[in-house]
Amino acid sequence: MGGGLCPRMDTAGLCTRLSSSWKNMEKGLNDAVSKSKVGKYFKLDARKSSFTKELRAGTATFLTMAYIITVNATILADSGGTCSVADCSAPVNQTVAPDCMLKPNQGYQSCLDKTKSDLIVATVLSAMIGSFAMGIFANLPLGLAPGMGPNAFVAYNLVGFHGSGSISYKTAMSIVLVEGCAFFAISAFGLREKFARVIPKPVRLSCAAGIGLFIAFVGLQVHQGVGLVGPDESTLVTVTACSVTNPVTGECLSGRMRSPTFWVGSVGLLITCYGLMKEIKGSMIYGILFVTLISWIRGTAVTYFPHTALGDNNYKYFKKVVDFHKIQSTAGAISFSNFNTSDVWLALVTLFYVDMLGTTGILYTMAEIGGFVNEEGSFEGQYMAFLVDSGSTIVGSTLGVTTTATYVESSAGIREGGKTGLTAVTVGLYFLVSLFFTPLLTSVPPWAIGPSLVIVGVMMMKVVKDINWDNIKEAVPAFMTMLLMPLTYSIANGIVGGIGLYIALSLYDYIVRFMKWLTRMRRMVVKERNQVCATAAVDLAIEVI
Repeated sequence: MGGGLCPRMDTAGLCTRLSSSWKNMEKGLNDAVSKSKVGKYFKLDARKSSFTKELRAGTATFLTMAYIITVNATILADSGGTCSVADCSAPVNQTVAPDCMLKPNQGYQSCLDKTKSDLIVATVLSAMIGSFAMGIFANLPLGLAPGMGPNAFVAYNLVGFHGSGSISYKTAMSIVLVEGCAFFAISAFGLREKFARVIPKPVRLSCAAGIGLFIAFVGLQVHQGVGLVGPDESTLVTVTACSVTNPVTGECLSGRMRSPTFWVGSVGLLITCYGLMKEIKGSMIYGILFVTLISWIRGTAVTYFPHTALGDNNYKYFKKVVDFHKIQSTAGAISFSNFNTSDVWLALVTLFYVDMLGTTGILYTMAEIGGFVNEEGSFEGQYMAFLVDSGSTIVGSTLGVTTTATYVESSAGIREGGKTGLTAVTVGLYFLVSLFFTPLLTSVPPWAIGPSLVIVGVMMMKVVKDINWDNIKEAVPAFMTMLLMPLTYSIANGIVGGIGLYIALSLYDYIVRFMKWLTRMRRMVVKERNQVCATAAVDLAIEVI
Protein backbone atom coordinates (compact mmCIF):
# COMPACT_ATOMS: atom_id res chain seq x y z
CA MET A 1 0.00 0.00 0.00
CA GLY A 2 2.86 2.32 0.72
CA GLY A 3 4.69 1.98 -2.56
CA GLY A 4 1.96 2.26 -5.17
CA LEU A 5 -0.46 4.91 -6.38
CA CYS A 6 -1.67 5.96 -2.96
CA PRO A 7 1.59 7.68 -1.78
CA ARG A 8 1.75 9.77 -4.96
CA MET A 9 -1.78 11.01 -4.30
CA ASP A 10 -1.13 11.64 -0.60
CA THR A 11 2.29 13.07 0.10
CA ALA A 12 1.38 13.57 3.74
CA GLY A 13 1.55 9.83 4.24
CA LEU A 14 -2.13 9.30 5.03
CA CYS A 15 -2.13 5.86 3.43
CA THR A 16 0.89 4.82 5.44
CA ARG A 17 -0.77 5.96 8.66
CA LEU A 18 -4.01 4.17 7.76
CA SER A 19 -2.09 1.01 6.96
CA SER A 20 -0.17 1.20 10.21
CA SER A 21 -3.38 1.89 12.13
CA TRP A 22 -5.11 -1.09 10.53
CA LYS A 23 -2.19 -3.37 11.35
CA ASN A 24 -2.23 -2.20 14.96
CA MET A 25 -5.98 -2.81 15.19
CA GLU A 26 -5.56 -6.26 13.67
CA LYS A 27 -2.73 -7.09 16.06
CA GLY A 28 -4.74 -5.89 19.02
CA LEU A 29 -7.74 -7.98 17.97
CA ASN A 30 -5.58 -11.06 17.45
CA ASP A 31 -3.86 -10.64 20.80
CA ALA A 32 -7.17 -10.17 22.60
CA VAL A 33 -8.73 -13.26 21.04
CA SER A 34 -5.60 -15.37 21.62
CA LYS A 35 -5.67 -14.54 25.32
CA SER A 36 -9.41 -15.14 25.65
CA LYS A 37 -11.07 -18.44 26.48
CA VAL A 38 -11.86 -18.91 22.80
CA GLY A 39 -8.24 -18.46 21.79
CA LYS A 40 -7.00 -20.81 24.49
CA TYR A 41 -9.59 -23.44 23.60
CA PHE A 42 -8.58 -23.44 19.95
CA LYS A 43 -4.85 -23.13 20.86
CA LEU A 44 -4.16 -20.15 18.61
CA ASP A 45 -0.81 -19.32 20.23
CA ALA A 46 0.27 -22.95 20.54
CA ARG A 47 -0.29 -23.51 16.82
CA LYS A 48 1.21 -20.14 15.87
CA SER A 49 -1.96 -18.83 14.30
CA SER A 50 -4.23 -15.81 14.77
CA PHE A 51 -7.92 -14.97 14.70
CA THR A 52 -7.87 -13.01 11.43
CA LYS A 53 -5.77 -15.67 9.74
CA GLU A 54 -8.31 -18.33 10.69
CA LEU A 55 -11.12 -16.13 9.34
CA ARG A 56 -9.32 -15.76 6.00
CA ALA A 57 -8.69 -19.50 5.87
CA GLY A 58 -12.32 -20.31 6.59
CA THR A 59 -13.45 -17.85 3.93
CA ALA A 60 -11.14 -19.43 1.34
CA THR A 61 -12.35 -22.93 2.19
CA PHE A 62 -16.00 -21.95 2.01
CA LEU A 63 -15.73 -20.09 -1.28
CA THR A 64 -13.88 -23.04 -2.79
CA MET A 65 -16.45 -25.60 -1.69
CA ALA A 66 -19.63 -23.46 -1.94
CA TYR A 67 -20.36 -24.95 -5.35
CA ILE A 68 -21.53 -28.14 -3.63
CA ILE A 69 -24.70 -26.36 -2.45
CA THR A 70 -26.29 -26.46 -5.88
CA VAL A 71 -24.26 -29.26 -7.45
CA ASN A 72 -25.21 -31.79 -4.81
CA ALA A 73 -28.85 -30.71 -4.85
CA THR A 74 -29.00 -30.91 -8.64
CA ILE A 75 -27.51 -34.41 -8.74
CA LEU A 76 -29.76 -35.82 -6.02
CA ALA A 77 -32.82 -34.10 -7.51
CA ASP A 78 -32.19 -36.05 -10.72
CA SER A 79 -33.19 -39.15 -8.77
CA GLY A 80 -36.64 -37.66 -8.30
CA GLY A 81 -36.34 -37.72 -4.52
CA THR A 82 -39.65 -38.57 -2.92
CA CYS A 83 -41.63 -37.54 -6.05
CA SER A 84 -43.73 -40.29 -7.63
CA VAL A 85 -46.40 -40.95 -10.24
CA ALA A 86 -48.95 -39.51 -7.83
CA ASP A 87 -47.39 -36.07 -8.29
CA CYS A 88 -47.83 -36.11 -12.07
CA SER A 89 -50.49 -33.94 -13.69
CA ALA A 90 -53.12 -35.99 -15.50
CA PRO A 91 -54.50 -34.84 -18.87
CA VAL A 92 -58.17 -33.86 -18.99
CA ASN A 93 -60.44 -36.91 -18.73
CA GLN A 94 -57.40 -39.24 -18.78
CA THR A 95 -55.42 -41.22 -16.26
CA VAL A 96 -51.77 -40.67 -15.46
CA ALA A 97 -49.40 -42.79 -17.55
CA PRO A 98 -46.80 -44.83 -15.59
CA ASP A 99 -43.95 -43.18 -17.53
CA CYS A 100 -45.04 -39.62 -16.68
CA MET A 101 -41.93 -39.23 -14.49
CA LEU A 102 -39.64 -39.72 -17.49
CA LYS A 103 -41.48 -37.25 -19.74
CA PRO A 104 -42.15 -33.52 -19.39
CA ASN A 105 -44.94 -33.19 -16.86
CA GLN A 106 -45.92 -29.99 -15.07
CA GLY A 107 -46.98 -31.64 -11.82
CA TYR A 108 -43.92 -33.83 -11.57
CA GLN A 109 -41.62 -30.92 -12.45
CA SER A 110 -43.21 -28.82 -9.72
CA CYS A 111 -42.47 -31.60 -7.24
CA LEU A 112 -38.87 -31.77 -8.48
CA ASP A 113 -38.41 -28.01 -7.97
CA LYS A 114 -39.59 -28.28 -4.37
CA THR A 115 -37.36 -31.32 -3.82
CA LYS A 116 -34.33 -29.46 -5.15
CA SER A 117 -35.00 -26.56 -2.79
CA ASP A 118 -35.25 -29.08 0.07
CA LEU A 119 -31.96 -30.64 -0.96
CA ILE A 120 -30.22 -27.27 -1.10
CA VAL A 121 -31.19 -26.61 2.51
CA ALA A 122 -30.30 -30.18 3.50
CA THR A 123 -26.88 -29.80 1.89
CA VAL A 124 -26.24 -26.53 3.71
CA LEU A 125 -27.41 -27.88 7.08
CA SER A 126 -25.31 -31.06 6.88
CA ALA A 127 -22.23 -29.07 5.86
CA MET A 128 -22.84 -26.51 8.62
CA ILE A 129 -23.30 -29.10 11.37
CA GLY A 130 -20.33 -31.18 10.21
CA SER A 131 -18.00 -28.18 9.97
CA PHE A 132 -19.03 -26.86 13.38
CA ALA A 133 -18.47 -30.28 14.95
CA MET A 134 -15.06 -30.70 13.31
CA GLY A 135 -13.91 -27.30 14.55
CA ILE A 136 -15.29 -27.52 18.08
CA PHE A 137 -14.58 -31.15 18.94
CA ALA A 138 -11.49 -32.01 16.85
CA ASN A 139 -9.99 -28.49 16.58
CA LEU A 140 -8.94 -29.05 12.98
CA PRO A 141 -9.31 -26.60 10.03
CA LEU A 142 -11.40 -28.97 7.92
CA GLY A 143 -14.74 -28.26 6.26
CA LEU A 144 -17.33 -30.98 5.71
CA ALA A 145 -20.10 -31.37 3.13
CA PRO A 146 -21.89 -34.09 1.13
CA GLY A 147 -19.27 -35.76 -1.04
CA MET A 148 -19.14 -35.93 -4.80
CA GLY A 149 -19.16 -39.54 -5.96
CA PRO A 150 -21.52 -41.11 -3.41
CA ASN A 151 -24.24 -38.65 -4.44
CA ALA A 152 -23.87 -39.60 -8.11
CA PHE A 153 -23.78 -43.31 -7.20
CA VAL A 154 -27.03 -43.01 -5.25
CA ALA A 155 -28.77 -40.78 -7.79
CA TYR A 156 -27.84 -42.56 -11.00
CA ASN A 157 -26.96 -46.12 -9.99
CA LEU A 158 -29.30 -46.90 -7.10
CA VAL A 159 -32.42 -44.74 -7.38
CA GLY A 160 -31.93 -44.02 -11.07
CA PHE A 161 -32.96 -41.00 -13.10
CA HIS A 162 -36.37 -39.88 -11.83
CA GLY A 163 -36.75 -43.08 -9.82
CA SER A 164 -36.11 -45.49 -12.69
CA GLY A 165 -33.68 -47.62 -10.65
CA SER A 166 -34.22 -50.69 -8.49
CA ILE A 167 -34.10 -48.86 -5.12
CA SER A 168 -36.35 -46.05 -3.91
CA TYR A 169 -34.99 -42.76 -2.59
CA LYS A 170 -36.17 -43.53 0.95
CA THR A 171 -34.46 -46.94 0.88
CA ALA A 172 -31.28 -45.34 -0.47
CA MET A 173 -31.25 -42.88 2.44
CA SER A 174 -31.69 -45.77 4.88
CA ILE A 175 -28.66 -47.44 3.27
CA VAL A 176 -26.64 -44.27 3.83
CA LEU A 177 -27.87 -44.14 7.44
CA VAL A 178 -26.87 -47.74 8.19
CA GLU A 179 -23.53 -47.25 6.47
CA GLY A 180 -22.94 -44.11 8.54
CA CYS A 181 -23.77 -45.93 11.78
CA ALA A 182 -21.36 -48.76 10.90
CA PHE A 183 -18.71 -46.23 9.99
CA PHE A 184 -19.24 -44.43 13.30
CA ALA A 185 -18.93 -47.72 15.21
CA ILE A 186 -15.56 -48.68 13.71
CA SER A 187 -14.37 -45.12 14.32
CA ALA A 188 -15.47 -45.26 17.96
CA PHE A 189 -13.59 -48.53 18.51
CA GLY A 190 -10.46 -47.07 16.93
CA LEU A 191 -10.43 -49.49 14.01
CA ARG A 192 -10.50 -46.70 11.44
CA GLU A 193 -7.39 -45.14 12.94
CA LYS A 194 -5.59 -48.48 12.72
CA PHE A 195 -6.76 -48.87 9.15
CA ALA A 196 -5.30 -45.47 8.30
CA ARG A 197 -1.93 -46.52 9.68
CA VAL A 198 -2.03 -49.74 7.66
CA ILE A 199 -1.96 -47.69 4.43
CA PRO A 200 1.66 -47.79 3.19
CA LYS A 201 3.56 -44.52 3.52
CA PRO A 202 4.20 -44.02 -0.24
CA VAL A 203 0.48 -44.51 -0.94
CA ARG A 204 -0.45 -42.19 1.91
CA LEU A 205 1.88 -39.48 0.61
CA SER A 206 0.80 -39.89 -2.99
CA CYS A 207 -2.83 -39.55 -1.95
CA ALA A 208 -2.30 -35.83 -1.49
CA ALA A 209 -0.80 -35.42 -4.96
CA GLY A 210 -3.42 -37.71 -6.49
CA ILE A 211 -6.25 -35.77 -4.90
CA GLY A 212 -4.58 -32.59 -6.12
CA LEU A 213 -4.58 -33.89 -9.68
CA PHE A 214 -8.17 -35.05 -9.26
CA ILE A 215 -9.45 -31.72 -8.01
CA ALA A 216 -7.47 -29.80 -10.65
CA PHE A 217 -9.00 -32.06 -13.30
CA VAL A 218 -12.44 -31.17 -11.94
CA GLY A 219 -11.55 -27.49 -12.09
CA LEU A 220 -10.63 -27.78 -15.77
CA GLN A 221 -13.81 -29.52 -16.88
CA VAL A 222 -16.78 -28.02 -18.68
CA HIS A 223 -19.64 -28.30 -16.20
CA GLN A 224 -17.61 -27.96 -13.00
CA GLY A 225 -14.76 -25.60 -13.93
CA VAL A 226 -13.31 -23.33 -16.59
CA GLY A 227 -14.11 -25.72 -19.44
CA LEU A 228 -10.61 -26.29 -20.82
CA VAL A 229 -10.98 -30.09 -20.82
CA GLY A 230 -13.87 -31.95 -22.40
CA PRO A 231 -14.83 -35.36 -23.81
CA ASP A 232 -13.68 -36.70 -27.16
CA GLU A 233 -14.81 -39.83 -29.00
CA SER A 234 -11.34 -40.97 -30.04
CA THR A 235 -9.05 -39.68 -27.27
CA LEU A 236 -11.63 -39.69 -24.42
CA VAL A 237 -10.54 -36.21 -23.27
CA THR A 238 -9.21 -33.24 -25.19
CA VAL A 239 -8.80 -29.47 -25.12
CA THR A 240 -12.15 -27.75 -25.61
CA ALA A 241 -12.94 -24.28 -24.19
CA CYS A 242 -15.46 -24.09 -27.03
CA SER A 243 -18.00 -21.36 -27.67
CA VAL A 244 -20.68 -23.99 -28.32
CA THR A 245 -20.79 -27.31 -26.43
CA ASN A 246 -23.23 -30.16 -26.00
CA PRO A 247 -25.23 -29.18 -22.89
CA VAL A 248 -25.46 -32.83 -21.77
CA THR A 249 -22.04 -34.33 -22.52
CA GLY A 250 -19.93 -31.15 -22.72
CA GLU A 251 -18.53 -32.24 -26.09
CA CYS A 252 -17.19 -29.45 -28.30
CA LEU A 253 -19.49 -28.48 -31.18
CA SER A 254 -17.72 -25.38 -32.52
CA GLY A 255 -15.36 -22.54 -31.63
CA ARG A 256 -12.53 -24.42 -29.92
CA MET A 257 -10.59 -22.18 -27.48
CA ARG A 258 -13.11 -19.39 -28.08
CA SER A 259 -15.17 -19.73 -24.92
CA PRO A 260 -15.53 -16.30 -23.25
CA THR A 261 -16.12 -17.88 -19.85
CA PHE A 262 -12.85 -19.80 -20.15
CA TRP A 263 -10.87 -16.63 -20.80
CA VAL A 264 -12.48 -14.68 -17.96
CA GLY A 265 -11.80 -17.67 -15.72
CA SER A 266 -8.18 -17.59 -16.87
CA VAL A 267 -7.97 -13.96 -15.76
CA GLY A 268 -9.20 -15.07 -12.35
CA LEU A 269 -6.47 -17.73 -12.33
CA LEU A 270 -3.82 -15.10 -13.10
CA ILE A 271 -5.14 -12.82 -10.36
CA THR A 272 -4.87 -15.67 -7.87
CA CYS A 273 -1.38 -16.61 -9.07
CA TYR A 274 -0.10 -13.04 -8.94
CA GLY A 275 -1.50 -12.68 -5.44
CA LEU A 276 0.22 -15.87 -4.30
CA MET A 277 3.47 -14.78 -5.94
CA LYS A 278 3.38 -11.55 -3.93
CA GLU A 279 2.18 -13.43 -0.83
CA ILE A 280 -1.05 -11.42 -0.67
CA LYS A 281 -3.38 -12.96 1.88
CA GLY A 282 -6.75 -14.07 0.55
CA SER A 283 -5.56 -14.34 -3.05
CA MET A 284 -7.92 -17.18 -3.89
CA ILE A 285 -10.85 -15.17 -2.60
CA TYR A 286 -9.99 -12.20 -4.82
CA GLY A 287 -9.81 -14.37 -7.93
CA ILE A 288 -13.19 -15.97 -7.23
CA LEU A 289 -14.88 -12.65 -6.43
CA PHE A 290 -13.52 -10.94 -9.56
CA VAL A 291 -14.85 -13.60 -11.93
CA THR A 292 -18.16 -13.89 -10.05
CA LEU A 293 -18.90 -10.16 -10.11
CA ILE A 294 -18.08 -9.97 -13.83
CA SER A 295 -20.34 -12.95 -14.51
CA TRP A 296 -23.30 -11.39 -12.69
CA ILE A 297 -23.59 -8.63 -15.33
CA ARG A 298 -26.37 -9.48 -17.78
CA GLY A 299 -26.06 -8.88 -21.48
CA THR A 300 -22.42 -9.96 -21.73
CA ALA A 301 -20.83 -13.03 -23.29
CA VAL A 302 -19.70 -14.27 -19.88
CA THR A 303 -22.89 -13.70 -17.92
CA TYR A 304 -24.22 -16.40 -15.66
CA PHE A 305 -27.72 -15.17 -16.49
CA PRO A 306 -28.19 -15.35 -20.29
CA HIS A 307 -31.52 -14.34 -21.80
CA THR A 308 -32.85 -17.89 -21.93
CA ALA A 309 -35.58 -19.65 -19.99
CA LEU A 310 -33.02 -21.14 -17.59
CA GLY A 311 -31.05 -17.90 -17.37
CA ASP A 312 -34.19 -15.88 -16.66
CA ASN A 313 -35.23 -18.29 -13.91
CA ASN A 314 -31.76 -18.16 -12.35
CA TYR A 315 -31.75 -14.36 -12.51
CA LYS A 316 -35.22 -14.16 -10.99
CA TYR A 317 -34.05 -16.30 -8.09
CA PHE A 318 -30.79 -14.33 -7.85
CA LYS A 319 -32.67 -11.03 -7.43
CA LYS A 320 -34.35 -12.32 -4.28
CA VAL A 321 -30.95 -12.02 -2.55
CA VAL A 322 -32.45 -13.26 0.72
CA ASP A 323 -34.55 -16.40 0.80
CA PHE A 324 -35.21 -19.12 3.37
CA HIS A 325 -36.75 -22.46 2.50
CA LYS A 326 -38.08 -25.03 4.96
CA ILE A 327 -37.40 -28.69 4.24
CA GLN A 328 -40.68 -30.43 3.47
CA SER A 329 -40.02 -33.77 1.79
CA THR A 330 -36.45 -35.05 2.28
CA ALA A 331 -35.98 -34.75 6.05
CA GLY A 332 -36.71 -38.10 7.68
CA ALA A 333 -37.25 -39.80 4.31
CA ILE A 334 -36.05 -43.17 5.64
CA SER A 335 -37.58 -46.57 4.89
CA PHE A 336 -36.40 -50.08 5.84
CA SER A 337 -39.37 -51.88 4.28
CA ASN A 338 -37.35 -53.16 1.28
CA PHE A 339 -34.08 -53.67 3.12
CA ASN A 340 -33.91 -57.45 2.69
CA THR A 341 -32.95 -57.54 -0.99
CA SER A 342 -29.56 -58.36 -2.50
CA ASP A 343 -29.44 -54.98 -4.29
CA VAL A 344 -29.67 -53.16 -0.97
CA TRP A 345 -26.86 -55.13 0.68
CA LEU A 346 -24.64 -54.83 -2.37
CA ALA A 347 -25.19 -51.06 -2.36
CA LEU A 348 -24.44 -50.93 1.37
CA VAL A 349 -21.14 -52.80 0.98
CA THR A 350 -20.15 -50.62 -1.98
CA LEU A 351 -20.84 -47.35 -0.16
CA PHE A 352 -19.07 -48.59 2.96
CA TYR A 353 -16.03 -49.65 0.93
CA VAL A 354 -15.82 -46.34 -0.93
CA ASP A 355 -16.21 -44.27 2.23
CA MET A 356 -13.72 -46.33 4.19
CA LEU A 357 -11.03 -45.78 1.61
CA GLY A 358 -12.00 -42.40 0.23
CA THR A 359 -12.93 -40.39 3.31
CA THR A 360 -10.20 -41.90 5.48
CA GLY A 361 -7.63 -41.13 2.80
CA ILE A 362 -8.89 -37.56 2.39
CA LEU A 363 -8.95 -36.86 6.12
CA TYR A 364 -5.47 -38.25 6.61
CA THR A 365 -4.19 -36.37 3.55
CA MET A 366 -5.56 -33.06 4.82
CA ALA A 367 -3.74 -33.69 8.11
CA GLU A 368 -0.53 -34.39 6.16
CA ILE A 369 -0.88 -31.17 4.18
CA GLY A 370 -1.54 -29.16 7.32
CA GLY A 371 1.55 -30.60 8.99
CA PHE A 372 -0.45 -32.13 11.85
CA VAL A 373 0.88 -35.69 11.47
CA ASN A 374 3.67 -36.66 13.86
CA GLU A 375 6.44 -39.23 13.48
CA GLU A 376 4.17 -42.00 14.78
CA GLY A 377 1.72 -41.34 11.94
CA SER A 378 -1.07 -39.84 14.07
CA PHE A 379 -2.24 -36.28 14.64
CA GLU A 380 -3.85 -34.28 17.44
CA GLY A 381 -7.63 -34.56 17.44
CA GLN A 382 -7.53 -37.64 15.22
CA TYR A 383 -10.02 -39.74 17.19
CA MET A 384 -12.63 -36.99 17.36
CA ALA A 385 -12.03 -36.12 13.70
CA PHE A 386 -12.88 -39.68 12.66
CA LEU A 387 -16.00 -39.64 14.85
CA VAL A 388 -17.19 -36.30 13.45
CA ASP A 389 -16.39 -37.35 9.90
CA SER A 390 -18.50 -40.50 10.22
CA GLY A 391 -21.21 -39.04 12.46
CA SER A 392 -21.90 -36.29 9.91
CA THR A 393 -23.07 -38.97 7.48
CA ILE A 394 -25.75 -40.02 9.98
CA VAL A 395 -26.94 -36.42 10.26
CA GLY A 396 -26.88 -35.91 6.50
CA SER A 397 -28.88 -39.06 5.75
CA THR A 398 -31.67 -37.98 8.10
CA LEU A 399 -31.83 -34.67 6.22
CA GLY A 400 -31.96 -36.39 2.84
CA VAL A 401 -28.40 -36.20 1.47
CA THR A 402 -25.66 -38.75 0.94
CA THR A 403 -22.32 -39.30 2.68
CA THR A 404 -21.07 -36.15 4.44
CA ALA A 405 -17.31 -36.13 4.86
CA THR A 406 -14.17 -34.00 5.02
CA TYR A 407 -13.70 -31.99 1.84
CA VAL A 408 -10.48 -31.84 -0.14
CA GLU A 409 -11.19 -28.13 -0.68
CA SER A 410 -10.16 -27.70 2.96
CA SER A 411 -6.63 -27.52 1.60
CA ALA A 412 -7.49 -24.04 0.28
CA GLY A 413 -7.97 -22.84 3.85
CA ILE A 414 -4.87 -24.66 5.03
CA ARG A 415 -2.95 -22.91 2.26
CA GLU A 416 -4.24 -19.57 3.62
CA GLY A 417 -2.78 -20.43 7.04
CA GLY A 418 -5.65 -22.20 8.80
CA LYS A 419 -4.34 -24.35 11.65
CA THR A 420 -7.14 -24.60 14.21
CA GLY A 421 -10.81 -25.44 14.48
CA LEU A 422 -11.69 -21.75 14.11
CA THR A 423 -11.27 -22.24 10.37
CA ALA A 424 -13.91 -24.99 10.38
CA VAL A 425 -16.17 -22.93 12.65
CA THR A 426 -15.87 -20.04 10.18
CA VAL A 427 -16.88 -22.40 7.37
CA GLY A 428 -19.88 -23.49 9.44
CA LEU A 429 -20.87 -19.87 10.03
CA TYR A 430 -20.73 -19.17 6.29
CA PHE A 431 -23.00 -22.13 5.65
CA LEU A 432 -25.35 -20.80 8.35
CA VAL A 433 -25.48 -17.43 6.60
CA SER A 434 -25.94 -19.15 3.25
CA LEU A 435 -29.26 -20.50 4.52
CA PHE A 436 -30.57 -16.96 4.11
CA PHE A 437 -28.49 -15.90 1.07
CA THR A 438 -28.82 -19.00 -1.05
CA PRO A 439 -29.78 -16.99 -4.19
CA LEU A 440 -26.40 -15.23 -4.17
CA LEU A 441 -24.19 -18.15 -3.19
CA THR A 442 -25.75 -20.55 -5.64
CA SER A 443 -25.05 -18.05 -8.43
CA VAL A 444 -21.26 -18.40 -8.26
CA PRO A 445 -20.40 -19.76 -11.73
CA PRO A 446 -18.21 -22.85 -12.17
CA TRP A 447 -15.64 -20.90 -14.19
CA ALA A 448 -15.04 -18.77 -11.08
CA ILE A 449 -14.45 -21.84 -8.89
CA GLY A 450 -12.34 -23.75 -11.43
CA PRO A 451 -9.16 -21.63 -11.15
CA SER A 452 -9.04 -22.00 -7.37
CA LEU A 453 -9.38 -25.77 -7.72
CA VAL A 454 -6.41 -25.79 -10.08
CA ILE A 455 -4.33 -23.77 -7.63
CA VAL A 456 -5.28 -26.12 -4.81
CA GLY A 457 -4.05 -28.98 -6.99
CA VAL A 458 -0.75 -27.20 -7.49
CA MET A 459 -0.29 -26.74 -3.76
CA MET A 460 -1.06 -30.38 -3.02
CA MET A 461 1.68 -31.64 -5.33
CA LYS A 462 4.49 -30.62 -3.00
CA VAL A 463 4.31 -33.87 -1.03
CA VAL A 464 5.79 -35.84 -3.95
CA LYS A 465 9.25 -34.69 -2.88
CA ASP A 466 8.97 -36.91 0.19
CA ILE A 467 8.45 -40.05 -1.92
CA ASN A 468 11.55 -42.16 -2.53
CA TRP A 469 11.46 -42.27 -6.34
CA ASP A 470 14.69 -44.27 -6.47
CA ASN A 471 12.94 -47.19 -4.78
CA ILE A 472 10.70 -48.92 -7.33
CA LYS A 473 8.75 -50.60 -4.56
CA GLU A 474 7.62 -47.16 -3.38
CA ALA A 475 7.68 -45.24 -6.66
CA VAL A 476 5.34 -47.47 -8.71
CA PRO A 477 2.50 -47.69 -6.13
CA ALA A 478 2.79 -43.96 -5.46
CA PHE A 479 2.64 -43.11 -9.16
CA MET A 480 -0.27 -45.48 -9.77
CA THR A 481 -2.19 -43.92 -6.86
CA MET A 482 -1.75 -40.45 -8.34
CA LEU A 483 -2.56 -41.60 -11.87
CA LEU A 484 -5.72 -43.58 -11.17
CA MET A 485 -7.50 -40.89 -9.16
CA PRO A 486 -8.06 -38.42 -12.02
CA LEU A 487 -8.19 -41.03 -14.82
CA THR A 488 -10.84 -43.19 -13.13
CA TYR A 489 -12.51 -40.19 -11.48
CA SER A 490 -12.32 -41.95 -8.14
CA ILE A 491 -10.13 -41.33 -5.12
CA ALA A 492 -10.94 -44.79 -3.76
CA ASN A 493 -9.74 -46.48 -6.97
CA GLY A 494 -6.39 -44.74 -6.68
CA ILE A 495 -5.95 -45.86 -3.09
CA VAL A 496 -6.93 -49.45 -3.90
CA GLY A 497 -4.59 -49.55 -6.90
CA GLY A 498 -1.68 -48.16 -4.91
CA ILE A 499 -2.17 -50.52 -1.96
CA GLY A 500 -2.62 -53.50 -4.27
CA LEU A 501 0.60 -52.77 -6.15
CA TYR A 502 2.50 -52.19 -2.91
CA ILE A 503 1.37 -55.56 -1.56
CA ALA A 504 2.20 -57.30 -4.85
CA LEU A 505 5.69 -55.80 -4.93
CA SER A 506 6.20 -56.67 -1.28
CA LEU A 507 5.54 -60.34 -2.00
CA TYR A 508 9.09 -60.67 -3.31
CA ASP A 509 10.51 -59.67 0.07
CA TYR A 510 8.10 -62.02 1.85
CA ILE A 511 9.02 -64.92 -0.46
CA VAL A 512 12.75 -64.26 0.05
CA ARG A 513 12.28 -64.16 3.81
CA PHE A 514 10.24 -67.36 3.67
CA MET A 515 12.92 -69.10 1.60
CA LYS A 516 15.62 -67.97 4.03
CA TRP A 517 13.50 -69.27 6.90
CA LEU A 518 13.08 -72.63 5.14
CA THR A 519 16.85 -72.79 4.53
CA ARG A 520 17.57 -72.09 8.20
CA MET A 521 15.04 -74.68 9.28
CA ARG A 522 16.54 -77.24 6.89
CA ARG A 523 20.01 -76.59 8.25
CA MET A 524 18.75 -76.95 11.79
CA VAL A 525 17.03 -80.23 10.94
CA VAL A 526 20.16 -81.56 9.21
CA LYS A 527 22.29 -80.45 12.15
CA GLU A 528 19.97 -82.13 14.63
CA ARG A 529 19.91 -85.29 12.49
CA ASN A 530 23.73 -85.38 12.32
CA GLN A 531 23.94 -84.93 16.06
CA VAL A 532 21.46 -87.77 16.60
CA CYS A 533 23.40 -90.00 14.20
CA ALA A 534 26.69 -89.16 15.91
CA THR A 535 25.21 -89.91 19.32
CA ALA A 536 23.78 -93.20 18.08
CA ALA A 537 27.15 -94.20 16.60
CA VAL A 538 28.94 -93.49 19.88
CA ASP A 539 26.36 -95.52 21.81
CA LEU A 540 26.75 -98.40 19.36
CA ALA A 541 30.52 -98.32 19.70
CA ILE A 542 30.25 -98.43 23.48
CA GLU A 543 27.94 -101.42 23.31
CA VAL A 544 30.35 -103.31 21.02
CA ILE A 545 33.23 -102.64 23.38
